[in-house]
Amino acid sequence: MEKDIIRVIIVDDEALFRQGISLLIQREKDIELVSDFSNGKELLDELVTLEKLPDIILMDLNMPEINGVEATKQIHIKYPQIKIIALTSYNTKAFIVNMIQSGACSFLKKNSSPAELLTAIREVHSKGFFYNNEVMEALHQNLTEPKKKVSSIFDANHISKREKEVLELICKQYNTSEIADQLFISSRTVEGHRNSLLLKTGAKNTAGLVVYAIESKIADMNYLKDRFE
Repeated sequence: MEKDIIRVIIVDDEALFRQGISLLIQREKDIELVSDFSNGKELLDELVTLEKLPDIILMDLNMPEINGVEATKQIHIKYPQIKIIALTSYNTKAFIVNMIQSGACSFLKKNSSPAELLTAIREVHSKGFFYNNEVMEALHQNLTEPKKKVSSIFDANHISKREKEVLELICKQYNTSEIADQLFISSRTVEGHRNSLLLKTGAKNTAGLVVYAIESKIADMNYLKDRFE
């Protein structure tokens, strides 16, 4: 069976960086570059005209007109099906946590290797998130601070046993069909549990579910970090 083509848009105010990513993507048979833009305003203006939306947007943070954080927030509200991968030179804990909380599914530094970027695109498309060890450490530090509280109106006890099993497999980077096989249920049932988890936890997307799992100590932090070594 032929793989789905992953439709990607690049948003960055550096023309050379956009060109470099474009050349990288052109060599990949399963990834298609739909378009590129120099700021968030250009992107948002264009999205309303597209007949077919992209699967993934590679989003710079520091841009004129509308920056990447604000653009991510607006896209999450208007086009929740689009997944955002943040690409930036700024890799402080605050930037990482802010983008994840704004709805980004992954966060990579601009000096990441081409292989890691391609992995992130494919993982985000198939599994909903990609966190490398640096991001996992930033999330762990932020979520374990005493002032931080679980953002959900529910606690872990309100999640059913089956939902917890689904959440644990999501954190282990299983996709929907793999989770279905593991639990001997249908893919539609898995999606039902995922939607219920989103509702109960207040998470914005699959990436947010992983954050919730860390915060609620449902997922083992050391195990999650090992997945990206």
